[in-house]
Amino acid sequence: MVLKGTRFQLRVWKYLRTIPKGQLRTYSQVAKAINKPKSVRAVANAVGKNPYAPKIPCHRVIRSDGSLGGYSGKGGINTKRKLLKSEGILL
Repeated sequence: MVLKGTRFQLRVWKYLRTIPKGQLRTYSQVAKAINKPKSVRAVANAVGKNPYAPKIPCHRVIRSDGSLGGYSGKGGINTKRKLLKSEGILL
């Protein structure tokens, strides 16, 4: 799969692919993992623009307060809930 996006988006999406099935990360954790700890909002925007969901598992990223945030894939937040539930994560 050839990914198309900005350099920053590609960096975020590459990291998302490393999040194991059944695990979650926060937008802040993703920002720190890509060495951009002050770019939490930019990370959230990149996650939200992921056109490759669920192949690139943006559904595994949640807000720091534990809420789901959004989901750019088909079906929106309801699909995110279903994907997480299928991985054993109940929020």
